[in-house]
Amino acid sequence: MNGGRPITDDDLQGYVDDAIDSRRRAEVEAYLAGYPQIAERIAVDRALRSTLREALGPIADEPVPAELNLARLIDRHQRSHQSWRSGPWQVAAALLLMVVGGVGGWGLRSAQEPPRAGIAALAQEATDSYAVYAPDVGRPVEITATDAPQLIKWASRRLERPVSIPDLSGAGYSFIGGRVVPTPHGPAVLYMFDNGKGTRLTLLSRNMAIDRDTPMKLGNAGSVTSVSWSRDGLGFSLVGPLDETELHPIADVARAQFNRAI
Repeated sequence: MNGGRPITDDDLQGYVDDAIDSRRRAEVEAYLAGYPQIAERIAVDRALRSTLREALGPIADEPVPAELNLARLIDRHQRSHQSWRSGPWQVAAALLLMVVGGVGGWGLRSAQEPPRAGIAALAQEATDSYAVYAPDVGRPVEITATDAPQLIKWASRRLERPVSIPDLSGAGYSFIGGRVVPTPHGPAVLYMFDNGKGTRLTLLSRNMAIDRDTPMKLGNAGSVTSVSWSRDGLGFSLVGPLDETELHPIADVARAQFNRAI
């Protein structure tokens, strides 16, 4: 706690995004100084954000193409309408085209945005977490398997409900540790498993405001597959570089164990 007000996940995300004022920033930095494990995670998030900004910065700085110049578009629109007879049907047709174009453009924009809620958002968050932490050779987890009780206690407190770690050893994957991670929908616990041959799986779990009881749904992002589901308001998403015929049976094992624990 700093300055009489506790540090929240929103504060940490604002710190990562440089979206908090200087006073709150100083409070967050003081908080992180006392929690080196959380500070390390935040440093990774800030480094990832910086990398993305550097990669996309040149695109954002590019000048608007001449054909999309607003004045030119207006002039073209006016000249095209001068060749029309300005009767009511022509005006109605023009309005219809404007509406359809606007709706179509907005629909395309929405289709390109990541999902914002429900089981689809959970799958996206799990896939993003896998991409950040699974390739980490030095420290892929914050709390190792030997300290599993500490992870369970920490995650249960953050999710405000009991959590458990599935046993995937029957599928050839050993639990190597985990961490608590922030998401747009609150804290989540991330478990990581390794088959000893260089292949890792992660399982993200968090509370669900909607899609509280959802059957298993498959997702794909390049070479990575996800299997996501929820029960009694707790969501799960298993992610790994396997095809669905390999990953789904492992997800079935995890779900059966969670169902017994809930």
